[in-house]
Amino acid sequence: MNRDYSLDKVRNFGIIAHIDAGKTTTSERILYYTGMTHKIGEVHDGNTTTDWMEQERERGITITAAAITCFWNPTYMPKTDTSKKVRFNIIDTPGHIDFTVEVKRSLRVLDGAVVVFDGVAGVEPQSETNWRYADDGKVPRLCFINKLDRTGASFEKSFASILERLNKNAVRFQIPIGLEGDHNGVVDLMRMKAYTFTGEKGIDVVEGEIPTDLLADAKKFHAEMVEKIVETDDAAMSKFLEGAEFSIDELKKLTRSAVIANKIFPVFTGSALKNVGVQLVLDAVVDYLPSPLDMPPIKGIDPNTGAEIFRHASDEEPFSALAFKLQNDPFVGALTFFRVYSGSIEAGSYIYNATTGKKERLGRIVRLQADKREEVKKVFAGEIAAAVGLKDALTSHTFCDEANPIVLEVIKFMEPVVSLRIEPKTKADQEKMGMALRKLGNEDPTFRVSSNQETGETIISGMGELHLEIMVDRMKREFGVEAAVGEPQVAYRETIMAEAEAENKYIKQTGGKGQYGHVRLTLRPMKPLVEGEKIPKNVKRYDDFEFINSIKGGVIPNEFIPAVEKGVREALDRGIVAGYKLVNISCELTFGSYHDVDSSEIAYKIAASQAFQDAAKRAKPVILEPIMKLEVVCPEKYIGDVNGSIASKRGLIEGQNPKGQVISIIAKVPLSEMFGYTTALRSMTSGQGSAQMEFDHYEVVPTNVALEIAEKRK
Repeated sequence: MNRDYSLDKVRNFGIIAHIDAGKTTTSERILYYTGMTHKIGEVHDGNTTTDWMEQERERGITITAAAITCFWNPTYMPKTDTSKKVRFNIIDTPGHIDFTVEVKRSLRVLDGAVVVFDGVAGVEPQSETNWRYADDGKVPRLCFINKLDRTGASFEKSFASILERLNKNAVRFQIPIGLEGDHNGVVDLMRMKAYTFTGEKGIDVVEGEIPTDLLADAKKFHAEMVEKIVETDDAAMSKFLEGAEFSIDELKKLTRSAVIANKIFPVFTGSALKNVGVQLVLDAVVDYLPSPLDMPPIKGIDPNTGAEIFRHASDEEPFSALAFKLQNDPFVGALTFFRVYSGSIEAGSYIYNATTGKKERLGRIVRLQADKREEVKKVFAGEIAAAVGLKDALTSHTFCDEANPIVLEVIKFMEPVVSLRIEPKTKADQEKMGMALRKLGNEDPTFRVSSNQETGETIISGMGELHLEIMVDRMKREFGVEAAVGEPQVAYRETIMAEAEAENKYIKQTGGKGQYGHVRLTLRPMKPLVEGEKIPKNVKRYDDFEFINSIKGGVIPNEFIPAVEKGVREALDRGIVAGYKLVNISCELTFGSYHDVDSSEIAYKIAASQAFQDAAKRAKPVILEPIMKLEVVCPEKYIGDVNGSIASKRGLIEGQNPKGQVISIIAKVPLSEMFGYTTALRSMTSGQGSAQMEFDHYEVVPTNVALEIAEKRK
């Protein structure tokens, strides 16, 4: 069986944005215009295709990333000519910070992104977070300034916010025709034509001449656009300075190269709700976003030798793929979403999991249309699909050809910042709860489950109150588990501020073979890696911990070193000040001794754990608290009250920006002070204020607060 679409005719891209910028509305238009649906679903009606979960439709927000496969023939091509028709594999991602894991892992496997902005608000906090994730993955982007039909909409202000807060290399490729109630089309600066959208739901794209009142602006911005494009290529810049003219095809070719290299970010505009501009964004996806062939080969590690190896986007190369998302489907069971980077795989064959070293039979493969499934026999390089019923696969696992193994780079996820105590209501619920929590935890790596050893309580942790509320609701609806939950708790951390050393000998004689372990450890704050810095061979570095083996002359045999590290890692989880996990610590093993008969792994583990605790107590331990980036939007008359409320919560106001008829206040506030803030804000602003929070960083808590936290933990 051969592929039905060549690789150069494939685009894997995501729709990303801040909450309420119009991602799902844009995705619904894409489905309609590409012929995948015959009726447009609306978020406000609760009947969208991509927001298919009950919780999404009830709340009008996206919670889980939805995959869509569809096909597009550019509007500038005659309908009878399908030579440029392209397959789109699209992922519509959530905009709420609590579900940001969906954006992060989707961007890991996508080749491009369309970033949607609210035409009134411009760049918002989650816009910045998503942009940063895309920067980390070097993902090429197009921008779509949406909602220009809204009161207070301003293309120029929104565009300026992109330049100021995201990247100076954003470039106007369109300007709007009219704003607010008068918005009815766009001017395309590449073709220097005006476009309006008529027929059922704006399905017909009508080309015309630029309105007279916009012609001068269009010429000015066209010249700016051409200059920005040619600046990205030395040869083109030389020709431009010599006075050469460039054809549309030449400019598009230069733009494509520049977008793929992240040198420029074209900006388009319109209103998805009013059916203006979406088709031209799809044309731009075809013209400017990369196919899998345009992306660099994927890098991985040979699990047998540790050597770096690469796989190119080709059906001829050995099979390699990355699992990036798990989903419990009510109809077919466990789904494992994966991106194929090289080679191909058939349903019914065996799939080798290089991460676990196990093989599983790949019974069925499906392509996803949000909540609907299309069964396929084979998938090829550059495609995104889902495997049905894999038992051992988790997010970030690598699937590959067993004869040519490779382990791809894992996706790094954020640590949870909020916890809840959860308790099943009946014995029957207790039996089902463990399975439900395990499945939900496998789906979402930012959702963690732990138990309090002293009280036996089950603790669930996540990215915010809404995140945990949704998980408890899903547990009830999908798994039939009734549970009571406690009050939200902050996920504090601990660290050290100074260097300290401790030595411990663990000796136990019981008449027969005894126990002997002896270590000396030095603890110090962990320093961030400088770009390009190489990690020495004797250092094992993790996200929040570093273990250095500086033992010389075999005073501790090599087989006991892992036990020392294990003892240290277990001590990290117990904390010093208030029992919270210790982070950002460098631990160096500098000396020790051993006994020919009595030394054992358990003895070294205990000695290391006790030495670590002793050293940490003398290394100025402190409690860290999560600090949130807060944006409050409210009418100007309430600014004094809002600022006062933020200050009373130990918040630091960083700036105020007018946004249409309202003011946006940006602040940094401790999470512990923010529970229930949305309700208080609504009361304070007569229901006219709204707030959005996202995790920013951890910070040392003030001494008086640390004492209160430690007292509560006793």
